[in-house]
Amino acid sequence: MKDKLIIFDTTLRDGEQSPGASMTRDEKVRIGKALERMKVDVIEAGFPAASIGDFEAVQAVANAVKDSTVCGLARALDKDIDRAGEALKGAESSRIHTFIATSPIHMQVKLKMEPEQVIEYAVRAVKRARQYTDNVEFSPEDAGRSEEGFLCRILEAVIEAGATTLNIPDTVGYSVPEQFGATIANLIQRIPNSDKAIFSVHCHNDLGLAVANSLSAVMNGARQVECTINGLGERAGNASLEEVVMAVRTRQDFFPCTTELDTKEILTCSKLVSSITGFPVQPNKAIVGANAFAHESGIHQDGVLKNPETYEIMKAEDVGWSANRMVLGKHSGRNAFKSRMTELGHHFNSEEELNDTFFRFKQLADKKHEIFDEDLQALISEVNSDAEEDHIKLIALKVCSETGEVPSSTVTLRVHDQELKGISEGSGAVDASLKAIKSLIGSDATLELYSVNSITNGTDAQGEVTVRLEQAGRIVNGQGADTDIVIASAKAYINALSKLQTPEQRKHPQKGNV
Repeated sequence: MKDKLIIFDTTLRDGEQSPGASMTRDEKVRIGKALERMKVDVIEAGFPAASIGDFEAVQAVANAVKDSTVCGLARALDKDIDRAGEALKGAESSRIHTFIATSPIHMQVKLKMEPEQVIEYAVRAVKRARQYTDNVEFSPEDAGRSEEGFLCRILEAVIEAGATTLNIPDTVGYSVPEQFGATIANLIQRIPNSDKAIFSVHCHNDLGLAVANSLSAVMNGARQVECTINGLGERAGNASLEEVVMAVRTRQDFFPCTTELDTKEILTCSKLVSSITGFPVQPNKAIVGANAFAHESGIHQDGVLKNPETYEIMKAEDVGWSANRMVLGKHSGRNAFKSRMTELGHHFNSEEELNDTFFRFKQLADKKHEIFDEDLQALISEVNSDAEEDHIKLIALKVCSETGEVPSSTVTLRVHDQELKGISEGSGAVDASLKAIKSLIGSDATLELYSVNSITNGTDAQGEVTVRLEQAGRIVNGQGADTDIVIASAKAYINALSKLQTPEQRKHPQKGNV
């Protein structure tokens, strides 16, 4: 029997720390349920002490998820650990993940603490966490740049205090595979009580080596990998869950362990995270990119037709590509619609919400004949956005774009129950529309990103637009989808402006993140 490789997903915590990727409580629950369907072992739902919003989100995920362990992050502080313990009360299976920095630069500059003080804090934190759960994880932050001898001392001490998982994070993405793997092997060999804990790794992708470092660690004794859907995360992101899992599954001849994930749920989860965060997946992204199983070369096409294994090392169906089937159409009834929405992880809170969403579905079905799961995911995101950010509404939009003439747009908005109408010219229909909206709102936000992606194939496909706005140091993403790309752009822009008018709830109290 091969060892089990535990998959620890931190999309809801570290992934959310990508600028503009903040998720609402309901969005976190949707992603948490999708991860549960994929049979992820541990779901790190957030940082309960960071804010009231984070506490409530972790609490909601803990109450909703039953088959996966739900984890909350906490600094090595009593108040953080108590807050995490409180948020996780409703979980069927819970874990507290506590951390403190151990590299010389972090201890000296950030913490201003001596090494012995750091060990004292770590031990006290683990003991306090054990009051809430016997599943306690400890991370020496910036382990990749920490002295190995000091790591051995602090890890031995926290195991003695009751830590059951030791996570070795490459916080700044500084490590390289051979070195990082050797570090894991050395720690396991040098720490006297290392057999009493599971070793884990959490690698960042600053040098593009997060997955390689994680897999090197696995080959050297690590039995948990911390990762995110689509590699989402701070700076250049984290190790991609889909790449780690499929590498281990595909190369069972090489890896001494296996995972228990339902890999057919990977693509659905990837698209859900992309839709909610507004971070599109690049076409050539491994496993979940649109081109991951596409072949254009004549030689490749010929080989695949004769035998797929000539150029494909795994089946597209194994990661969920075959699930991209049409499921509903304009003649579908409410029961079929509700049933499919439930399968996608969305549960309606009221009959009114069901009726509203079903009405929007019928409107979409009148525009495009084939309705795919991706269309439904976009529909859910649109309904949730409208419910949460309802002080700016698009009432009407009319554009005039003619060869040889300057494009113009007439936009009607409802802003705090007041109807406003504006006209603006621009370099194109989208530019004119966004300028008209901006003039009506009176915003000074800077547009940092405008991205358009097709949700499905075909000329009648919905276009999904993401805009990123910056105002006074605050960054937000807005999303909109429609078969008309100009309307989708207006929806996305309004969504982002609405978020800027809502007080920011999420704060990251730690100055350096695991």
